[in-house]
Amino acid sequence: MANKRELKKDIRYLTEQVIMDALEVASTFDNDDDKKKALNIIIELTKRHNELLSRANHPDGKENRKIVKQHYNSIISDLLDSCNTSYEKLGKLTT
Repeated sequence: MANKRELKKDIRYLTEQVIMDALEVASTFDNDDDKKKALNIIIELTKRHNELLSRANHPDGKENRKIVKQHYNSIISDLLDSCNTSYEKLGKLTT
């Protein structure tokens, strides 16, 4: 990770991409239940986005570089996991 600003940009970019894909999938559904499920995925991802940005702004153990690095690595891992989970849920909706 280069710096906190780049991490926050990555969080925004990845979550926006998943949200755009979810909106595209939701627009193709005729069934209201499937649209609601797609919109719930967007809501969950938006909450996760806000939580990850908050964690990025407030690192743990500021005086210890090793702890800070672990903190940011856990944010990256959580970001990728939440995006993958959202895509899996979208994939289940389309099949």
